[in-house]
Amino acid sequence: MRWREHQRTTFLVASGLSTAGSFAGLTAKGWILMDGSGNPMVLALHFAALAMPTLLVSGPAGVVTDRLGCETVLIRSQWGLFGAGMLGAIAIPLSDGALQIGLLLLSTLLVGVASAYELTARNKYCALLVEGPGQLAPYITSFSVVFNVGKLVGPPLGGWLLAWTGAGLALAIDAATYLLPIASVLWLIKPNRTQEHRSVAGAGSSLRAAWTGSGPVLRHVLRYTALACLVGFFHPGLAPLMARDLLGPSPQALGLFTSVLAAGSISGGLVLQRHSRWLSQRPALLLGSCTVVTAAAQLAMARFSEPSTSSLGLVATFAIGAGTACLLSGVNLISQVGAPMAIRGRMAGLGQIAFLGGGGLSGLLAATLSLTLGLRGTFALLGTAGLVLGLIELRQRGRLRLELRSA
Repeated sequence: MRWREHQRTTFLVASGLSTAGSFAGLTAKGWILMDGSGNPMVLALHFAALAMPTLLVSGPAGVVTDRLGCETVLIRSQWGLFGAGMLGAIAIPLSDGALQIGLLLLSTLLVGVASAYELTARNKYCALLVEGPGQLAPYITSFSVVFNVGKLVGPPLGGWLLAWTGAGLALAIDAATYLLPIASVLWLIKPNRTQEHRSVAGAGSSLRAAWTGSGPVLRHVLRYTALACLVGFFHPGLAPLMARDLLGPSPQALGLFTSVLAAGSISGGLVLQRHSRWLSQRPALLLGSCTVVTAAAQLAMARFSEPSTSSLGLVATFAIGAGTACLLSGVNLISQVGAPMAIRGRMAGLGQIAFLGGGGLSGLLAATLSLTLGLRGTFALLGTAGLVLGLIELRQRGRLRLELRSA
């Protein structure tokens, strides 16, 4: 129905604006922390405060989503995001020095916790806005495109707001963008709540029960994703080092590098969205191909990661962005369309654990290897491992099929 399509668009646009505001706020806080402390370790703590809660809280967030209902958890988590963003805004005029740094880090920590709940609830909520399983796959993957567009435009927006409005007002404006999805869910969208199936109290509502009840195909998808991320998802943590070796040590070089990564992520997301239904039924083909693309790009970076071959290195950077974006969006898509409605919140949580856990360990592994092998040697070793892993998946399970669930 036409009004359903308008509702889906409204929710997607509101979420996209909120995502851009979130990246703008994180960029602004990162600059404030670096300017105020001059300590790179504070920036590392800032990233950890954002990422670690998502890894630790995603499982419980999925359990709560399936128990209380996705709409309830979605609204509460969005209010949590708004409150966490406002904490960072009021920290600027009301504090300074170590106290201000502590409040900004606390703000980001709370954003990370609320984001884990928001993502698990949003994934399940999408099923209440579509008429059937055929519409769910492209709608879920559209959020990957929106996320990566936000990742592209958010950081420069945060810098612009800092320059024109000052730190406190910039963070307040960024926090206000969280009100957009809240307003859309409360007043503009009428989901089909009868489609939602909730879990009941007891052992059947646990994360373990969802893992067991998801079936062998989805369990394999989660295990494979964790392993693929372990060997291929280290670029978020090593981006400054990769940009320095490829383009030089300037901030402009890092900006260009991250922009090319984001452009690759957007392009990969668009391809996945266009073929989402067909690819979601072929999980090994989708995830194995993403691993092969990413690994081949890493091997190319081992060959071209120096200023004299920067143009070829940027092509490889684009491919890394596309491959990893499709891998992460792909496991999220597969875990939703292939699972019963009653466990989709927990499946979203398990998916986050798989790629954030694997990706977090990947960054530590790559950093350790780079100290002994150098960055190019790290690219060569992990790229070779990823290529072998992806080819084995395609050869052994390339014909694997997944039945799409309507409820």
